[in-house]
Amino acid sequence: MYPSLHGLKLSALKAVCQAIEQALDLESALDGVLSILSENLSMNRATVTLYDPKTKQLSITVSHGLSPEEKQHGIYRLDEGVTGRIFQAGEPYLVPDTSREPLFLYETGDRKGERPMTGFIGVPIILHSEPIGLLNVDRIFTDEIALEEDIDFLEIVATFIGQFISLNAKIIEREAVLKRENTSLKYQIYQKDKAPYIVGKSSAMVEVQRQLEKVAPTKATVLLLGESGVGKTLMAKIIHKLSDRSKHPFIKVNCASTPESLLESELFGNDKDLFTGSVSIRQGRFEEADGGTIFLDEIAEFPMALQARLLRVLQEKELARIGSNKPRSIDVRILAASNRDLGTLVERNEFRLDLYYRLNIFPITVPPLRERKEDITGLLNHFIQKMADDYGRKMFFTPAALDALMIYDWPGNAREIQELLERLVIMSDSEYITLEFLKSYLAPGQRCVSGRSGRVCSPASNDAMPHSTSLKEVERNEVVAALERNGWIQYKAAEALGLSARQMGYRVKRYGLESMIAEGRARLREMRKS
Repeated sequence: MYPSLHGLKLSALKAVCQAIEQALDLESALDGVLSILSENLSMNRATVTLYDPKTKQLSITVSHGLSPEEKQHGIYRLDEGVTGRIFQAGEPYLVPDTSREPLFLYETGDRKGERPMTGFIGVPIILHSEPIGLLNVDRIFTDEIALEEDIDFLEIVATFIGQFISLNAKIIEREAVLKRENTSLKYQIYQKDKAPYIVGKSSAMVEVQRQLEKVAPTKATVLLLGESGVGKTLMAKIIHKLSDRSKHPFIKVNCASTPESLLESELFGNDKDLFTGSVSIRQGRFEEADGGTIFLDEIAEFPMALQARLLRVLQEKELARIGSNKPRSIDVRILAASNRDLGTLVERNEFRLDLYYRLNIFPITVPPLRERKEDITGLLNHFIQKMADDYGRKMFFTPAALDALMIYDWPGNAREIQELLERLVIMSDSEYITLEFLKSYLAPGQRCVSGRSGRVCSPASNDAMPHSTSLKEVERNEVVAALERNGWIQYKAAEALGLSARQMGYRVKRYGLESMIAEGRARLREMRKS
């Protein structure tokens, strides 16, 4: 084949190689290749059409000689027209006169009214012996044009394109891996530098950390879900710190604590005072966060009247100040948090469905502390050290006091631990914290247990938090009683106590109830036999 290639095609082939070598991305490389074919060899209306595994269709990725509208219409099923035939057969296809070819669909609308004898050549782009797309060109055929030579030439170009697509995919994959590794290293450095990081080694929190590291380098909107006090603000700060926006502002707005009458001005700014009509130019929090991140805490409390404006910021990346119709472009990443179920609010028509979809791009649920008891020790140590740094005082807990802290459900989660230790370090005259001193600070006046419908609190009995090891005794007795009432079946007892099966298993193991359960079941079997 090579001896028959004349100088013009050899020059074009060299130019194609240079275009691929020098290009920084896939589309610019392919665009350069198609331009060379058109300018050097009069191969016009050239397209590279690639297979999309997600849609299972072929679509024009890059074109030369088509308008944007024509390119947009270039989508084909695998069994559709010449394009589908070339892809499925994996072989070149030649049409000397497109006006006489019944397989032409004219999907793009670009050949209407053209003169006869405009030909078409399509060759598959093959990678690892499988077609991944095709290269098409239009050609004005004359007696001087060697058709077989054209096909051979385009097959060489298609081979170069296939190899470049493969290399480009590997580069993208490698960049993603390096980005994740870089994010992970950043997180480790932040831990050593006492910057925001997750305290907790439970499997649930390891998974939360993995999700944070994965989403932080992207532009995705993140919705942080979980009870009050689990650390949603901390998570938002970590996402910002691990992102490319870390050198720009991090702005937090609590949607629940700002009155509705002021929230619009607070977020969007104003060019005119609504009450007096006077000019009063002020940037809003979105503009202050330009280039950085804005964290909308308690997003469930965002007023319905303002949700359309927030949706516009998310969709259009622009806003208008109060008193102005002039839109302003902003570059800000939005993070949001809620301790309420936004889906339920949507069903009640208390939250816009379209806004919910835009916020819920990447939801991360932070589990409550009662579902990850193994993190309590780490949080205690963390905040004890923080109190030592802030107040210059160390605290130590007696074994009974530490036991009480470990089995307590922490309705306020990690925030409650921090606030409790701060009160203790202020109020205690001794560095040793006893159970007797501690008990009045743990949910005074009430005893809380976890229920399916939320947290159920009832007035505490006189012995709910008594002396010595009564906390253990009370909980053990409740577990045993629930098991006995429910035929010594753990999952039924767990449901009665409002616990998950895992939480129940933890308590059974903690109090050594395995043999008691076996004996109880045996007694029941004997009773049924008799």
